[in-house]
Amino acid sequence: KVAIKGIERELICPACKELFTHPLILPCQHNICHKCVKEILFAFEDSFADGGSESSNQSSPRIRISASSMDRIDRINRSGIKRNSLTPRSTLFPCPSCQRDIDLGERGINGLFRNFTLETIVERYRQAARAAIAIMCDFCKPPPQESTKSCMDCSASFCNECFKIHHPWGTVKAQHEYVGPTTNFRPKILMCPEHEMERVNMYCEICRRPVCHLCKLGGGHANHRVTTMSTAYKTLKEKLSKDIEYLISKESQVKAHITQLDLLLKETECNSERAKQEASQSFEKLYHVLEEKKSAALRAIETSKNIRLEKLQTQVEEYQGLLENNGLVGYAQEVLKETDPSCFVQTAKQLHIRIQKATESLRSFRPAAETTFEDFVVDTAKQEDILGDLSFHSNGLEIPEINEEQSRMYNKALISWECPGKTDSADIYVLEYHKLNKEEQSVTWQKTEVCGKSKVLSDLDDDSSYAFRVRGYKGSICSLWSREVIMRTPPAPVFSFLFDDKCGYNNEHLQLNPRRTSVESRAGFPLLLGSERLQVGCYTTLDYIIGDTGIAKGKHFWAFSVEAYSYLVKVGVVPSNKIQKLFHNTHDVTSPRYEQDSGHDSGSEDAFFDSSQPCTLVTLGMKKFFIPATPAAPKDPASRILPLPSCLGICLDCDRGRVGFYDAGRMKCLYECEVDCSGLMYPAFALMGGAAVHLEEPVTAKYREYHDDI
Repeated sequence: KVAIKGIERELICPACKELFTHPLILPCQHNICHKCVKEILFAFEDSFADGGSESSNQSSPRIRISASSMDRIDRINRSGIKRNSLTPRSTLFPCPSCQRDIDLGERGINGLFRNFTLETIVERYRQAARAAIAIMCDFCKPPPQESTKSCMDCSASFCNECFKIHHPWGTVKAQHEYVGPTTNFRPKILMCPEHEMERVNMYCEICRRPVCHLCKLGGGHANHRVTTMSTAYKTLKEKLSKDIEYLISKESQVKAHITQLDLLLKETECNSERAKQEASQSFEKLYHVLEEKKSAALRAIETSKNIRLEKLQTQVEEYQGLLENNGLVGYAQEVLKETDPSCFVQTAKQLHIRIQKATESLRSFRPAAETTFEDFVVDTAKQEDILGDLSFHSNGLEIPEINEEQSRMYNKALISWECPGKTDSADIYVLEYHKLNKEEQSVTWQKTEVCGKSKVLSDLDDDSSYAFRVRGYKGSICSLWSREVIMRTPPAPVFSFLFDDKCGYNNEHLQLNPRRTSVESRAGFPLLLGSERLQVGCYTTLDYIIGDTGIAKGKHFWAFSVEAYSYLVKVGVVPSNKIQKLFHNTHDVTSPRYEQDSGHDSGSEDAFFDSSQPCTLVTLGMKKFFIPATPAAPKDPASRILPLPSCLGICLDCDRGRVGFYDAGRMKCLYECEVDCSGLMYPAFALMGGAAVHLEEPVTAKYREYHDDI
């Protein structure tokens, strides 16, 4: 048997760090004092009322709420949970043991069971710890006598005389249950906290708690699997007994593990000291290199200073010599006193040259040396970045790789990455990115920490290229940086719209999905019947559909994808004043005259056909992108046919009157032309035969979670 004094840490409340007092069982099966639950919830409610201020987070002196618990309380406050006393609500409680937010249900504290078993064990421990302290009789006149027994029905302690008086022979009280002196009184029957008049007689295997028959019939456990209390008692007691026997039988193994752990503790201490020494040596090397560089830089500055001072001092002396009765001027004045012409000429020639130089220096004064030391400024920006990234590298931590297929650049940037080994060996990832700018010499990376393997960024500029890289961290150890991936943002802000299911929509030929983000054209019987009525040529009308939102001004971009099996799709824009003409246009047909090999593709016919169109469209189909035949386009028809990108984009600039068609995956313009933007402009699509178009979904913070669920 384990000594009662050896189980003290199992009897300590995780909140107040004292012995349990009236412990309650939380839904997570952890225990906590009744007072501690109330104090934590009071602190929670106060932080709600005061907006999470620091003063509201001051709990009572009895309870010590950890910083992580207060952080979870603040997070619950910020999560937007609304409190309304008029409607039933659930109560969230931050469990100090498992560090999770536990839902206490609508009844809150009143729905929790009191752990009488734990309370009894705590009382035994207290009695063993204070064996010399007696429990006094509750009914003796002063001075009270030491109690000899406690009545569980009366919840009081008695000496022998008082017990006989209050429990006379032959009365109902004589049948009361009594035990040795104790201060722990618990009810003989455990009642249901939700149905206070009902005793618990079943055990819910899903919630792992006792329940009454009303809970099973119509309460919160109606659809749960339950068993009888006796069966649960027998099963749990057998399991617990077997586990205890197993632990006792493995005592020698446990001691061996403890010995091994002691060795590991010592080994960890030694290895940590060795790692500290190696790290210190590495930094000492850096210090030595920096000291050498510092000394060399200071010596160079000092040498340059001395040279400049010497030059400036010489220049000062020369100018001082120009002063009257001093230096060169005085000497020249003395030479002028010479009366012998031959002697004067002999001396004056060289003197005249010096006087001319002095005169020229006066006319164009320039210091002999620069006073600034701009050439000696040490640029440490790159070194600071390198030192900022200085950390422990581990060969065991995998280098993440950015998945370019799963990453997207649309209204926001979605950057996804994965580890080659498909294992999440890192605890946290750091994603860095910067805008590519040829004018900037130094690169400033923006950094963000991510707990998962994807991140949505919303602060990027339009029509710009960005470089991305990611690395993993596990504690203080980090992996190497991943390969940099360059992605380009759309040329303009993203324009959001849905397919219009009212204006000109032909539900016999076209089919929309419920969200109106996809449209499909099926080559069914209506198409066959339409072709059967025509005996000459083969004219088949396109089925048009437009967006439900128009554009009046500005520059906008939207993207979509065309299914690979699509036979013919036209995409572009249409002004509001030509929408009716679009849906009733008799020229908008497909005819053999315009087939490439029909011999009827002259420039005059193309000009007539293009001018007759009410909107600006380009043709897609059969996995190809067809550049329209314009004077600026290549003459060879084959050079006007490009592979169909997986995602297409359209950029409409109403201010400049131009529309561009893009490969949205690379944000590369494939074709651009002028367009009349005098009216409200709508996205336009035309389908014929078997074809389908899907609008690109905007990137949101929950984008990856949504698609993972799908």
